[in-house]
Amino acid sequence: MSEKRDNQRDYRDTVFLPKTDFPMKAGLPQKEPGIAARWAEIGLYEKLRESRKGREKFIFHDGPPYANGDMHIGHALNHTLKDMVCRTQNLLGKDSPYVPGWDCHGLPIEWKVEEQYRKKKKEKPVLTGPERNEEEVFAFRNECRAFAQHWVDVQREQLKRLGIMADWDNPYLTMQKESEAVIVAELMKLAEAGNLYRGSKPVMWSPVEQTALAEAEVEYEDLTDSPQIDVAFEIVESPIEELVGAQAVIWTTTPWTIPVNQALAYGPDIDYVLVALDAEPEGYGAGSHPSAEPGTRSQLGRRMLVAKPLLESVVARMRVLVHDKVEAASDEADENLLVPHEIMSIKGSDLAGTKVRHPMHHLGGFYAKPRPFLEGDFVTTDSGTGLVHMAPDHGEDDFLLCKQHGIEPVFAVMADGRYRDDWAWLGADDLDDEGKERRRSVINKPFNAPDGPICSDLREAGALLSASADYAHSYPHSWRSKAKVIFRATAQWFVPMDKDLGDGATLRERAVQAIADTRFIPEKGRNRLGAMVEGRPDWVLSRQRAWGVPITLFVRPDGSYLQDAEVNARVVAAVREEGMDAWSEARKAEFLGPDHDPAEYEMVTDILDVWFDSGTTHAWVLEGDRWPELHWPADLYLEGSDQHRGWFQSSLLESCATRGRAPFNQILTHGFTMASDGRKMSKSLGNTIDPLKVMEQYGADIIRLWALSVDFTEDHRIGDEILKGVGDQYRRLRNTFRYLLGALDGFVGDMGDAGEIPELELYVLSLLSELDGKLRTAVEEYDFNAYTRLLVDFCNEDLSAFFFDIRKDTLYCDGPDSDTRNSYRTVLDLLFHALVRYAAPVLVFTAEEVWQTRYPEDGEQQGSVHLLEWPSVPQVAADRAKWDALRDLRERVNEAIEPLRRDKVIRSSNEASVTVPAAAVPEGISDEQLAELFITASVTRGQGGEVTVTKSSHHKCGRCWRLLPEVEEDGALCDRCDSVVEQLDSAA
Repeated sequence: MSEKRDNQRDYRDTVFLPKTDFPMKAGLPQKEPGIAARWAEIGLYEKLRESRKGREKFIFHDGPPYANGDMHIGHALNHTLKDMVCRTQNLLGKDSPYVPGWDCHGLPIEWKVEEQYRKKKKEKPVLTGPERNEEEVFAFRNECRAFAQHWVDVQREQLKRLGIMADWDNPYLTMQKESEAVIVAELMKLAEAGNLYRGSKPVMWSPVEQTALAEAEVEYEDLTDSPQIDVAFEIVESPIEELVGAQAVIWTTTPWTIPVNQALAYGPDIDYVLVALDAEPEGYGAGSHPSAEPGTRSQLGRRMLVAKPLLESVVARMRVLVHDKVEAASDEADENLLVPHEIMSIKGSDLAGTKVRHPMHHLGGFYAKPRPFLEGDFVTTDSGTGLVHMAPDHGEDDFLLCKQHGIEPVFAVMADGRYRDDWAWLGADDLDDEGKERRRSVINKPFNAPDGPICSDLREAGALLSASADYAHSYPHSWRSKAKVIFRATAQWFVPMDKDLGDGATLRERAVQAIADTRFIPEKGRNRLGAMVEGRPDWVLSRQRAWGVPITLFVRPDGSYLQDAEVNARVVAAVREEGMDAWSEARKAEFLGPDHDPAEYEMVTDILDVWFDSGTTHAWVLEGDRWPELHWPADLYLEGSDQHRGWFQSSLLESCATRGRAPFNQILTHGFTMASDGRKMSKSLGNTIDPLKVMEQYGADIIRLWALSVDFTEDHRIGDEILKGVGDQYRRLRNTFRYLLGALDGFVGDMGDAGEIPELELYVLSLLSELDGKLRTAVEEYDFNAYTRLLVDFCNEDLSAFFFDIRKDTLYCDGPDSDTRNSYRTVLDLLFHALVRYAAPVLVFTAEEVWQTRYPEDGEQQGSVHLLEWPSVPQVAADRAKWDALRDLRERVNEAIEPLRRDKVIRSSNEASVTVPAAAVPEGISDEQLAELFITASVTRGQGGEVTVTKSSHHKCGRCWRLLPEVEEDGALCDRCDSVVEQLDSAA
């Protein structure tokens, strides 16, 4: 040791503190736009494509978001996940392009333009019939096109701001002419193969929007105030004599369908019972006697036919008296009211041949014909009466069963949900007592209520046995207008699910097989999509609107359509040149050519379901010439779980119909983002989180970190407190990089042979190697929640709280030629290069800032962290059991020190003298090494099982602040610091 130095000297200038310009305060909202602008300036996406040219492909196909509003938090999550997929695949060295797209046709945009028309007091164009004016329709479409393009441009800029790296200058839009041509071409493939048909059957219909809806366009809302009624149909004919004159009782929650009833259905295996009621309540109208006239009351009581298991519940509903308002009968009255006495039991199969008359038979015409009993395997005793009224206009089961028996729909309900003008019951001439027209939309609550016109007329006819407005169930609504929908029979175009496609398989069977061949993340998506495909009806392709791709078919008077490949080719070529408006009456003869007489054909004016548009994007984007870097099929489709009934399904069905397999190999689905309290976000609740505002306040990297931290495969939450927690995570990651940048300031070194590396560094490198493997697995499994958690935990627990903490003394106070310090900084360099790459797909802006801070010359050469590939991490072995034991012991020591620090006995662990159980210390570790690991003054070993702590009696080194036995007085130097200072002084 050199001559004793002045213990009053300030040694701060001899300590090697980290130095960096990388700020602790992120300032992301201010910095990120500039970083994004630089990426655009240097053409980062194009540079990445060039650097990955010729590599193994990973093709992600973007499901098109809808172009009708600002980006919301669901968009932010969805596109962050998509970006993460492509970035991690590119990081692995693959060629993974990201071609973004937008869905541009459809009703929401049309509605918005209609709103603009209404504000201008302008009539929207007539879409069908002799009054249809093509010029007006085309002008309307141009307005829709401009509206969609505006929102495409807005969303594109917002997604760029989120850091999504994609081919933004060359996206696909379903309204582009080339896209519309491909959509038409795909439709023609179905037509030429005979896999389209026009049929009249019930489809989900929105009376408000006046168009058919696909299942994907419907959402279900829980209602608690729906009507439920029991209605008596008098039996007029039956092989069972005792039934004639009795009443077959049906139960329904859609009273508005009674006016189009055409049959009753029974279950062949159900046990039915004919009962007599010994009393009749006031207000129910006529009894069951055949001679009873409408509006009179019979004192003879009723005889009713219902399913035996449901008799009690039927009678209970009848005990609720129906007057001008609904009121419950008293308990005392219930005891003696409507007591059923069994006359006979009947097996359902014995009801064949039974007929009833409609309660409104006195109106004649449609209502005069008796209604048959039909055997239905869908009839159950779960609820109701065990008898189901059949309205083939308004139910899938009804339609199919009635069709088997030659009973067709009557199309009584018009597009706006009202009965036809000429309909005998509730048509245009139906007036109430005040002379006001009662004809309203069938789903209108007053119209459909227990005191509405339908129930009033049934009550007057003596057929209403019960009526209330307290039925709770889930009812379909249009997800656009939020209005109730109905099943309504209309003429539509369908793709058959169960027709042999020529290879012995149906579309349903092909789709089911494709689902079996697809990888699902999470796996539960397989059952969800499979169940939907197995149970779905034929695919309805047509819509009765203006803004969309026309169904380009020529139809003969008998309903068949022309199947001519040359005609179809001319149509496709015209659409590719001019877009959807090429489908015009003015070009009819041109398209048909010399072989067909235009007078023999009608041009279809319906448009395609927008899901068909998006379902065919694989054909244009993956197979076309515009993006040669892509291929078919895609490796991955990624969307929200609602797309099992939307885009996933339409893509699957279209591709299976035209190509025999799915257009994807894997499907990844994410859940929905809820408010922090678990409720659905809505403007009315005021609990929405606007990603644009979050980016203004916190930065895009915070949204990305949130999106990749949640378990996105389930529904997940976001809120102010959650975002604050994400901000804390971000700061820890940022501080890790800040420490690495500072510690590596001016670093040029070589780790040397592995044998020269201290055990602690070997251990940390083994942890890095383990992290590397886990991150690779997380990428392979698309487990980005695990990916982010592993990265954050490694930085927090293994580095900041352990490795950095232990080695800060070495970094600050060892000499420039210290082997330990050089080894430490070499490992820090390895950590830097690995971590900045791992973090780059998550914190896209911050990782770039980190990289450019250390390598500004790379920025000058138009480089970027996002052009780098997965790090090469040394595979280093370490005695993990030994180090796990040491870390456990270190934790025990810290817990034992904390009370003394809290009570201000000591100010830091450096002042602690610690005794640890000898049995807890692994072999080969000295007391000095333990003191270094625990950052204490000294460590001794005891025979007990406890860790004990006392304040050290040693003096503090004036440079490194360690309390060591060789320091003679406070402020003097320890041997190491004395040597380093002497070396520095000599070099000065």
